[in-house]
Amino acid sequence: MSRWKGLPEELDPRVRQLVVRLRRVKDHSGLSLRRLAAKTGYSASSWERYLAGRSLPPREAVEAMARLGGDDPTRLLALHEVAAEAWGTVAVHRGPPTGPGSGTGTPRPHGRALRITLIAGSVALVLAVAAAVLLAVRLTDGEGAAAAPLAPSASTSAPGSPTQSERPGYTCRAERIDGRRYAGNSRTRKAVLAEGHAGPEVAEAQCLLREADLAPGAVDGIFGPHTKRAVKELQKRSGLVVDGVIGPHTWKALRE
Repeated sequence: MSRWKGLPEELDPRVRQLVVRLRRVKDHSGLSLRRLAAKTGYSASSWERYLAGRSLPPREAVEAMARLGGDDPTRLLALHEVAAEAWGTVAVHRGPPTGPGSGTGTPRPHGRALRITLIAGSVALVLAVAAAVLLAVRLTDGEGAAAAPLAPSASTSAPGSPTQSERPGYTCRAERIDGRRYAGNSRTRKAVLAEGHAGPEVAEAQCLLREADLAPGAVDGIFGPHTKRAVKELQKRSGLVVDGVIGPHTWKALRE
């Protein structure tokens, strides 16, 4: 077995662990530096630097060493990954290497970390664009979108939140336009409304339910249990699916 020189005291422990492991694999293989160079494609002087802790071996060199020494390449490559991170940190603090031979084994930013950063940035950009498109669609396509769910302040009495008397009032101004009923709060015929939603579309539905001699409760723009019960009665009367949800078919029945 070779008699190895001591590693530099300032060598990072993570790099030291890799170098010690590589030394053991080389001893187990029984190869000299010259034969190791011939079988791996990396010069004997390069291996001398790698095994002395003066340069970080490339990933391919570590994999070749594992193959020749009969060692587990997965474990060696994991050690190399950790050592590369440590080596890159040291390179940032020391600055670029100078002097003869500085081009060999120069620490470089960790490629995997760079790829992960680029991928994460791309995903964030895609999500931001998707969110902007969705917002634009919801702002411009009020007819096909569902009404906004009732905000907590509309159902609670937290400090500073509007009370029932402070909420916007709705009135029912029944009229027929092109053979359809309207109550003056919304002209939607497609908005999907369900219990918990709030807004002028709900108030419109409540007015029309009253016109149909049903009892939706107060016309307050809040889709509550009374409104849901009235919607079910209308759906049952019109031969629709009785689910208490207002969709295009229920709107058609309301406006007839």
